[in-house]
Amino acid sequence: MDTTKPQEDLQNQAAANAAALASGDAREITRDVPLKRPGGDLARVLVRRPNAGALRGLSLVELLHMNVTALQTLLPRVTEPMLHKAEVLQLDPADLVTLGTEVASFLVPKAQREQFPSA
Repeated sequence: MDTTKPQEDLQNQAAANAAALASGDAREITRDVPLKRPGGDLARVLVRRPNAGALRGLSLVELLHMNVTALQTLLPRVTEPMLHKAEVLQLDPADLVTLGTEVASFLVPKAQREQFPSA
């Protein structure tokens, strides 16, 4: 069995994440309350800038208002490791606000972004 392909995929994903962080197209969030998963606690999450495909079916106004239902739909599309919808509903409120603030900050124009609060 060839195990080089999964390892290559992980290396490619790590390189893509590093490039996204360096360019400002992603931000790493440290959660106040780590998520319990079978493989270990998840304390940090990478949030990527959503593209039009990730925003499909969602209202930008609802995301700017940090509507929980809208965030529950979007966060699985833009987080690494992926937060599942059920996990989003179990988030500590402070962590949900932090993630929602980061998502909302990606939706404002660059000229206004410096004035936007960031986690």
